Amino acid sequence: MAGSVKKAVFLGDRGSICRVYEKTADKLGEKVEFIDPIYSRSELEARRAEAAEVSYIFSTWGMWHMSEAEIGELFPSLEAVFYAAGSVRGFAREFLECGVKVFSAWAANGIPVAQFTAAEIMLALKGFYSSVHNGGGEWENHGGAAGFPGIMDEKVGIIGAGMIGKLVSSYLRQLPIELLIYDKFADADAIAKLGGRKASLEEIFSECLVISNHLANVPETVGMIDYALFSRMRENAVFINTGRGAQIKCGDLVRALTEVRTRTAVLDVTDPEEPPRPSSPLLEMKNVFLTPHIAGSIGCEVHRMAEFMFEEFTAYAGGTPTRYEVTKEMLDTMA
Repeated sequence: MAGSVKKAVFLGDRGSICRVYEKTADKLGEKVEFIDPIYSRSELEARRAEAAEVSYIFSTWGMWHMSEAEIGELFPSLEAVFYAAGSVRGFAREFLECGVKVFSAWAANGIPVAQFTAAEIMLALKGFYSSVHNGGGEWENHGGAAGFPGIMDEKVGIIGAGMIGKLVSSYLRQLPIELLIYDKFADADAIAKLGGRKASLEEIFSECLVISNHLANVPETVGMIDYALFSRMRENAVFINTGRGAQIKCGDLVRALTEVRTRTAVLDVTDPEEPPRPSSPLLEMKNVFLTPHIAGSIGCEVHRMAEFMFEEFTAYAGGTPTRYEVTKEMLDTMA
């Protein structure tokens, strides 16, 4: 190292760093010496000498991609990156190839997603989306939830048993419902431990009243949920997507919802554009409910992500086991 005292830096988008680390920056400052934040690539170039002494990067949304050559040249003393946000797919591999450890708050960001999703599932079981009045004339305020069982004796499908799928399942398993869970990498025993029954995608779309997508955002899952599955949906089924829009063939979803207008989609994410372009049929369909990617950490929830990285750094610096280190193998399956 260039110096005997290890140093750290906040690196990335100014607004995101200030918001996410608002309540943990001072605590981190008591643990390690920080150089002044670096908020742009041009600033990084101008401060090469300081960057060369940095052992730890703390970042969040807005962390930029760097090549292995850039990392080696600009951060020769770097040991670890602590990322107070979810997906690290946009930048992590190059750091890992350079031997730099990467820690992510994916688990912290997953908590509000799972809470939001579980709430939407319970609303769907109550017939909320077929009953709610959203303007445009008279409201028949009775009978809209006919055919919905309430939170009792129904089947709910969870697609993907990663961290968020597991959390959603944990919230739901205490309810008197049957969970059907699809996951390519989990066997029946692992699914049973989540309180569910291992099922195929075809079974889930055919049998479940409510279906929730939590597939990892990897090339293999792009367009995986298509008309062959959507066409199997029951006449009053509800499809929820708080994961990623790329797994869904949007045109196929629109077709299935148009053919059976009592089917419903509740979408927090869309593809190919988010939000949908003005010409998208999703904006005109009464059986589609859109939210602007709010399932993940918003408001004060973002502070949880920084707290997770504070705890990870404390463990790492103290030589005790960490919980949220990302490996190259994990990049192939995580969101």
